[in-house]
Amino acid sequence: MADFRVKAIVFDVYGTLFDVHSVIEECERQFPEKGETISQIWRKKQLEYSFLRGLMGNYRPFWEITQDALRYACITEDVELTPEKEEKLLNAYKQLQPYDEVKEVLTQLEGYQLAVFSNGSEEMLHPLIKYHDFQGYFDALISVNGIKQFKPHPSSYLYALEQLGVEREEVLFLSSNTWDIAGAKTFGFQVAWVNRSGGIMDELGVTPDYVIRDLTELFE
Repeated sequence: MADFRVKAIVFDVYGTLFDVHSVIEECERQFPEKGETISQIWRKKQLEYSFLRGLMGNYRPFWEITQDALRYACITEDVELTPEKEEKLLNAYKQLQPYDEVKEVLTQLEGYQLAVFSNGSEEMLHPLIKYHDFQGYFDALISVNGIKQFKPHPSSYLYALEQLGVEREEVLFLSSNTWDIAGAKTFGFQVAWVNRSGGIMDELGVTPDYVIRDLTELFE
């Protein structure tokens, strides 16, 4: 189980700090009555394409994968994705809404090195963090684009660790994604699964050190 030798608290971004489905509003604006479905397919394919490209050794930045996944979702739902609509929807990903408790929690985490670690490429992460004026809370914004290997590959977590300059057991990593929790725990991080949806952990032989419903439970 986890211990308290934590020096760095590291957050996944999509689904952990920011609600990926806050794009539904823009999806609905562009494609009335199909916004929620397109958002769901978009996210599903975004993850699937990153996993497949990792397995194939055919890396592309997450921004391109996000674009490809959106195009797939629109083809699936038989709607026309014009260049103008595509631009608006992709820009919505740079303005995702944080979960309600995020800012308050970040302001209270003193004495730790704070970082985000994401599959998202720099052109996605930096505008998103800047849009919500969160830059001052983080010591590092780490993207797998620096090593071109998506999570949950072990080399991606090693890359993040090298950026942090601490030992792996001194990292507390938080994610809402069970595959990310499994990857980080297997690598040797302490992990907290942010189980916002009341889901179940994947059967991957991994048990999270902590399971919390939202970030406020960090203080418990």
